[in-house]
Amino acid sequence: MKTPDKPNSLDRRQVLKYGAGFGLALAWPNSRVLGANDDIRVGVIGVNGRGQAHISAFTGMKGVRLTALCDIDPTVLDARVNAAADKQKIAVQGYADMREMFEKGDIDVMSTATPNHWHTLSGVWAIQAGKDAYLEKPISHNVWEGRQLVKLARKEGKICQGGTQSRALGSIQSAVQFVREGKLGKIKYVKGMCYKARQSIGLGGNGEIPEGVNYDLWCGPAELESPLRRKRFHYDWHWFYAYGNGDMGNQGIHQMDVARWYLGEDKIAPRSMSIGGRLGYEDDAETPNTQLVYHDYDEAPLLFETRGLPESKAGQENWAKSMESPDHFEGESGVAVVVACEGGFVYTSAGGKIIVKDTDGKEMPAPEAFETENNFENFITAVKSRKVEEQYADCEETHLSSALCHTGLISHRLGAALKKDEVLEKIKDDALLTDRFTSMSDHLGRNGVDLTKESIVFGPMVKFNPETEWAEGNGELDAPANALATREYRAPFTVPEVL
Repeated sequence: MKTPDKPNSLDRRQVLKYGAGFGLALAWPNSRVLGANDDIRVGVIGVNGRGQAHISAFTGMKGVRLTALCDIDPTVLDARVNAAADKQKIAVQGYADMREMFEKGDIDVMSTATPNHWHTLSGVWAIQAGKDAYLEKPISHNVWEGRQLVKLARKEGKICQGGTQSRALGSIQSAVQFVREGKLGKIKYVKGMCYKARQSIGLGGNGEIPEGVNYDLWCGPAELESPLRRKRFHYDWHWFYAYGNGDMGNQGIHQMDVARWYLGEDKIAPRSMSIGGRLGYEDDAETPNTQLVYHDYDEAPLLFETRGLPESKAGQENWAKSMESPDHFEGESGVAVVVACEGGFVYTSAGGKIIVKDTDGKEMPAPEAFETENNFENFITAVKSRKVEEQYADCEETHLSSALCHTGLISHRLGAALKKDEVLEKIKDDALLTDRFTSMSDHLGRNGVDLTKESIVFGPMVKFNPETEWAEGNGELDAPANALATREYRAPFTVPEVL
């Protein structure tokens, strides 16, 4: 398995032109050691969408100053810089290229909300420039690069936090403790869900790149796609493998993280498989809108269900308000996690709502929520203390949960198209998997998708070595699986191997 080559040593001028490589001097010109009374200076990268939440969080935080913003869209950047400067009553510097911000920007930490394919590399460059880093979820675009980020953060003693903010919710913290203390008996399985309606992005692609956007920088590690395969430049990149990870790696990463947290697993699953497809309409997107992923941990399985169609075909008249509820929790949001234990069930919504029921469906008292900081505040707390263990969402936690999204998609991309009866025959010895596939098939049927006539992609059960995080023991499948566990990086936007 070929991994990206370790770059040669470069001088600082070359770094700014070609991108930082591991092993360079970390004391860049504006690096400094924080003093006890110093405000922490923050630079935010990617400020069009989710980045606005980063700006809001840091501009309203005591002991923190937002001093720099970076975005490849000059119109967006100008508006955000002016608004942040007005709010704080201090100068805020704008940058089109994050490398220039790392060299010249008056910052101590970096926070990023770029598209997924930039998350890891921006964190790597920040750490190499002597900064702490807050990275939106998923913390990586593929399994391999996420581990390199974790190793670099540890090697350089930097605080690196992921944007899996559910870990900062006191209600979920207490519910996880409740389950892991065995209050409902042994866990039978955990199910994460992203029941979130996503309409077609259309056919024909050929969208316009916004005027003034540096498209080479936007693509970064990914290929320069021309013409665009999507009509809408912003957001719809989520549904293309070069840039995004589908809804499991978009909304679903939050619920994947909570599901793994309940299980207490600190490695990727040794076996992962997927059943799914892009069904219910035809459009230009690549990633599945309907998917069942089965992570076969030894103690208890973790299932993840993505459903991008409404509750039924009738619901397509109002996609946003017609979604299914989880089994056992009628009327509750399907963007959630359900833990099935010997003594009952625990429901956890994306917003932190906790419902506990016994095996007869009778509601029980939920554990009392803990007092917590929000995820941004917690990051700054750790930056000040320099204690990794104080982080709610340390980069390794977010890496592992992101990797579970990636391994599920690896199985999907290696799969073959089968009809319903063929799938049922292959999974007949697993009652839980059969039940969940039947439920997914019924959901599709209510949306006019008949799996006895249409095919769905049945992915192989791929074995992974949880220690190395590579596919092993799959024969001829190892090579294609491992090719999907990393990527061919486009120079100079290369994630370095960290030894």
